[in-house]
Amino acid sequence: MIGTPRMRLSEKTKAHRADELADKLSTAGLRVTQARLALAHLLFGQGDRHVTADALREEALAAGLKISQATVYNTLNQFHAAGLLRQVQVDQARSYFDTNIDAHHHFYVEEEARLIDIAAQEVDVARLPDSPKGYDVDRVEVIIRLDKSPKA
Repeated sequence: MIGTPRMRLSEKTKAHRADELADKLSTAGLRVTQARLALAHLLFGQGDRHVTADALREEALAAGLKISQATVYNTLNQFHAAGLLRQVQVDQARSYFDTNIDAHHHFYVEEEARLIDIAAQEVDVARLPDSPKGYDVDRVEVIIRLDKSPKA
């Protein structure tokens, strides 16, 4: 039995998505490998999101992928270097990779270790200091740290 049209459509959709992701990697100058394609599917298949390397590895393992932590870190760093991800460093010990590469800022919810996007136009930076001689400001990224309000 060939299967229902619905099953074929689902498989066709998956194949189309894999082709789109392969094109995205190729266009960014990255060689398309199974590991990169699998991680790209996890990263870009759910809309804009923020992930740590540890969280992405857990997702990969839960999806049945046999992938090392080093491969996850290397792939995230390669995607970042290729312009496919932004890296958001919230402190010395925690770094997130953001699939939204457009200019924007973040709320950081400390208790939940979670980032929330803020549209760029929602933050008004009125004045910046002069940059040191020989340097130009590349971008300004604001992270607003949130704490749960005390109960009244």
